[in-house]
Amino acid sequence: MPFQRPGQVRPRVPPQSSEGSPVEGMEKYAGGDEPDNYRQRMINNGLAFIFCVVLVVIGVWLATAIAEMRKNQDCVLSGRRNCAHVNAPPANPI
Repeated sequence: MPFQRPGQVRPRVPPQSSEGSPVEGMEKYAGGDEPDNYRQRMINNGLAFIFCVVLVVIGVWLATAIAEMRKNQDCVLSGRRNCAHVNAPPANPI
């Protein structure tokens, strides 16, 4: 569709018959007689969304794990000791 100036009227083009057209019609790609299954489509969309969220969560976890590992390697390679954080229960003096 070409651009037109405001106020300009576009001439009507009569519809062409498909008999002499070198391109076959789009009728075979049109929807069938059965109605769309919107419930199944919504279920598939929900599953796809959940899959994408899981991929993002795994990506964030992987990025933080790699960053932590890199920080520990940099600490060790610089010659320092006690680089890794150790979770120890507090001492219970009796």
